[in-house]
Amino acid sequence: MLEATPTKHRLQLRYGDFSTLTEALDYAAQGETGYNFYNGKGQLTFVLPYAQLREDAIAIAKRLVGLKLERGARVALVADTDPGFLQLFYACQYAGMVPVPLPASLRLGGHDTYVAQLKLLLMNCRASVAIAPEGYLAFLTEAAEELPLSFIGSADALMALPESQAALAPSGPDELAYLQYTSGSTRFPRGVMITNRTVMNNLGHIVRNGVKIRPGDRAISWLPYYHDMGLVGLVLAPMAAQVTVDYFRTRDFAMRPRLWLSLITKNKATISFSPPFGFELCMQRLRESDLDKYDLSSWRVAGVGAETIRAQPLLDFAEKLAPSGFNTGAFLACYGMAECALAVSFSPLGQGIQVDEVESETLARTQRAFPALKPCTQAMNAKEFVKCGFALPDHSVEVRDAEGNTLPERHVGTLFVKGPSVMSGYFGEKELTRAILSTDGWLNTGDLAYIADQSIVITGRQKDLIIINGRNIWPQDLEYLAENQPEVRTGDASAFSVVGVDGEDRAVLVVECRESDLERRSVLVDNLQGLVCNELGIECYIELVPRNTLPRTTSGKLSRSGAKRDFLKRVANGKAEPPGVNAEACHFQHRLVSVAAGQS
Repeated sequence: MLEATPTKHRLQLRYGDFSTLTEALDYAAQGETGYNFYNGKGQLTFVLPYAQLREDAIAIAKRLVGLKLERGARVALVADTDPGFLQLFYACQYAGMVPVPLPASLRLGGHDTYVAQLKLLLMNCRASVAIAPEGYLAFLTEAAEELPLSFIGSADALMALPESQAALAPSGPDELAYLQYTSGSTRFPRGVMITNRTVMNNLGHIVRNGVKIRPGDRAISWLPYYHDMGLVGLVLAPMAAQVTVDYFRTRDFAMRPRLWLSLITKNKATISFSPPFGFELCMQRLRESDLDKYDLSSWRVAGVGAETIRAQPLLDFAEKLAPSGFNTGAFLACYGMAECALAVSFSPLGQGIQVDEVESETLARTQRAFPALKPCTQAMNAKEFVKCGFALPDHSVEVRDAEGNTLPERHVGTLFVKGPSVMSGYFGEKELTRAILSTDGWLNTGDLAYIADQSIVITGRQKDLIIINGRNIWPQDLEYLAENQPEVRTGDASAFSVVGVDGEDRAVLVVECRESDLERRSVLVDNLQGLVCNELGIECYIELVPRNTLPRTTSGKLSRSGAKRDFLKRVANGKAEPPGVNAEACHFQHRLVSVAAGQS
């Protein structure tokens, strides 16, 4: 009978103070902790102690070296949630090669779209090796046709090759540890170059200053390995702090989100992170009769990040699960991005969600976040933002205007970050790198933000901002109004703007709707238009579309740029007729958006 790796270990706790990932794994392998894998029924299926992981990785590394590739060769790995990916990822570290996690998801538009994306990624990173688990191997093989790869196949096929007798030379501190592809919300994904020195700096801050690892901690995760929060936050960070982790697949979470709570209860996990939609999905599937099944009192760090954070759904989650021992103070809001390995800021541990209430009209007109005079529940002219905490030690942040001038507190502008966790650049994209990373190390995050009491407050993506009659409209506000209708689920609405025939922006809200009755659909549209007008003072075109119409990024987030591109295509083809926008103009805009997204 399988037994999961233990929570406690005999090693002296080290907080990621290593120079490379291999040095961190060499130390963790001296203890008893490791990675555990569970199926969709919550059954333990595989146990991978760090000691065994190190042994396996070294054996695989000898096969990789036997391929006689150049140092730093890219090894593309379809990153399904299984032990094989982790063994291969660390093998690359020991072999002096660069692992490149590829998405393991067919939700991107089906077979052809997935294969096309894999091919573009293989070409972009100039992979020498491509490996996938059996369930994805056919897709990868098709994607790799006519590409000059030295090896393509499964991990078993690689292990069947002879091992090199040469001494291994693991990747050094200033060599690339991996390429992390961004989720591609605004254009084709870009390969973020992260060195060992960069990621180890970030991991050290995560485990020491962010979650403040302590003896007896145990993590659990359903996040995909090809996303920075899943890979850096819940694979590399626990290993760097000798912490055991329990995994189950993202698709199993989507089908049975309550399994998350069951495994936390079973294994007394203390640390788990999720984008906000994970908590909301869990809430939707919870029943009152479930509450006495869970004991969440061990869950001391419930990290929230990766997308815009709304306070109320999290507070609802905490209230619902309070009888199960969940402590609202466990919420840990954070901000990060792949271009900084992962973390940029953490809110103070143990304080829960901290909300900043500002005057919404003043914010929209002047981009100044003045505190609201009354609580948001009592004031119509107020807006809530969640504070994402303070920048990591040794890191600096600035909010700048369009001319590059540093803005004072409570002025909204573009957030810039500088510090040792910032990437080296985008692989093979020198011009793009120069456009967002200055010679003195300042990274343009592309996020709109302001500083309040030294805390970072994110208001949205710069490219997603909707400007109507000189007012700034945040797309998530429009989406939130839709998601609060009984006919609409969380995450089933996408807002953006298009240029009308008069040259002015028009707000558009595309909503996936399960309702088939034409009269009820008409009532929903009327209700939403009225809500948008009353709440935000603008007109908005509402389009109802079937389920699974809205495109999503590889990390599962809605792609507003993709939704806009598809909408413009429908208008150009006469399948949508928004007032004030003609088909010819939309056809031209569609071509521009498609080119910007790297599509033909």
